[in-house]
Amino acid sequence: MARDVSDTTPISSKAELIGWIAQGEKPASEFRLGTEHEKFPFYTDDLSPVPYEGAAAGRSGGIRQLLEGMQERLGWEPILDAGHIIGLAGPDGGGAISLEPGGQFELSGAPLASVHEEARELDQHLADLKAVAEPHGIGFLALGHSPLWTREETPMMPKRRYEIMKNYMPKVGTRGLDMMFRTCTVQVNLDFASEADMVRKLRVSLALQPLAAALFAASPFSEGKLNGFQSMRSEIWRDTDNARSGMLPFAFDEGMSYEAYVDWALDVPLYFVKRGDTYHDVAGASFRDLLSGKLPQLPGERATISDWVNHLGTLFPEARLKRYIEMRGADAGPVEMLNALPAFWVGLLYDDAALSAAWDLVKGWSADERQQLRDTAPKAGLNARIGGRPLRELAREVVELSRAGLSRRALLDAQGRDETQYLDPVVAIAESGRTLAERLAVREQGAWSGKVEPVFPELAF
Repeated sequence: MARDVSDTTPISSKAELIGWIAQGEKPASEFRLGTEHEKFPFYTDDLSPVPYEGAAAGRSGGIRQLLEGMQERLGWEPILDAGHIIGLAGPDGGGAISLEPGGQFELSGAPLASVHEEARELDQHLADLKAVAEPHGIGFLALGHSPLWTREETPMMPKRRYEIMKNYMPKVGTRGLDMMFRTCTVQVNLDFASEADMVRKLRVSLALQPLAAALFAASPFSEGKLNGFQSMRSEIWRDTDNARSGMLPFAFDEGMSYEAYVDWALDVPLYFVKRGDTYHDVAGASFRDLLSGKLPQLPGERATISDWVNHLGTLFPEARLKRYIEMRGADAGPVEMLNALPAFWVGLLYDDAALSAAWDLVKGWSADERQQLRDTAPKAGLNARIGGRPLRELAREVVELSRAGLSRRALLDAQGRDETQYLDPVVAIAESGRTLAERLAVREQGAWSGKVEPVFPELAF
């Protein structure tokens, strides 16, 4: 999230929280997709991480200089936190640039009508970023986990909400700080037409998120060596903060609704309450207490719309509901994989036939089966099993459903090609059963002579 919301409209009932989510409903003709992707900045001469201030590393530029350079190039509005530039907001809600805790540079794309438009947006973003970064000797690498740096070597960005999270994470899991500082993801945000449409899409999204984690697995390295996983990023999320993450088994219960999600969200502990320019650390406190004006840390303070929106943005299930649904299971990767992720989910969820067929594939799975797949996919990848069959077999079926859905959308680019072109890398992975993580591991063991440093020049933007 590039900027915490500031809407002081008071709220006092659960019905208002439900209503806020329901306002995301829109007709299918107005469905859009918004893609978010993160990447690790690094200095190209020695592959070291980029701190906020370049001078701290004896360099001409750091993260601050990148943001200032992008601001000058794009003309976007700077986002400040205690005087520090920590992001940029595009005009008329047309995207944003933000920072993850360890300096991961994120583009939150604009709501767009097609994967073609998303691919052009990504190309333009990377071209702009390259023009700004190259004079400072900075490049970018998109993988699910940073391949070289320890947590101690990774810089921290000056965002006050991250200081609160950094202090709280070790209290609720063993891997939260790794998640914050050493992971990168790509996700796509998709619309729903009604409560029933939301429920169907959320269920399919949750059930198939471990499959996406396997198909897009790209984090086999940590601290200069193989880590034994195909998606270390996905593994890290298994013990980050289980109160606010996971597979949401209640979403498959009869009667699933906006209200059911709101009830779950209300029971997830708060991180902070923002008033004016001040972040109040209330980590572990109850949103229900804030809603009723009984939050011990802020006596008499009542909840606002901004509190609710900011709270929803600190929930981390595998698929997250706001006024749209966020697909959160995939590792970041090379450009072709960044484009493939939105194509994969758009083909499945924005075509009724594909969505119905996908639901038919997963509706018989039990909560235990879904969780077992979530637990095994980070390590086994497409060699995991579900419903008594290899995941790679299911992958071929699901990818074909997505491809057919994209084909039926029949949205063409200037060369007359439809959106299926962006799915080609995932089709190849599904057909071969070999993930990018596995291919990188083979390179490390063979051509790279046991080193991971070559991944930077080979995959860097």
